[in-house]
Amino acid sequence: MLELLTTIMGVAMSFAYYPQAYKIYKLKSSENISIISYIIFSAGTATWTVYGVLTGNFPIVISFIVGVVGSWLVLFLSLYYKNSKH
Repeated sequence: MLELLTTIMGVAMSFAYYPQAYKIYKLKSSENISIISYIIFSAGTATWTVYGVLTGNFPIVISFIVGVVGSWLVLFLSLYYKNSKH
């Protein structure tokens, strides 16, 4: 039961990146986004995903794979739209 709960909450928390990514895309601006924070988030989610794979921990893999996509999406959009006139 605890494994199921942690997987559900991990996935839910990982979806927190997507509203930020959408806002950056919609506004075509990442003016107020901290690139350093998203570099750390992106590295952290990737590291936890690799850890989960290497240890065979399914809840960690599922939780953080959603976070990897979201955090890297925010990072790439932030860099793309930083000081840009797109």
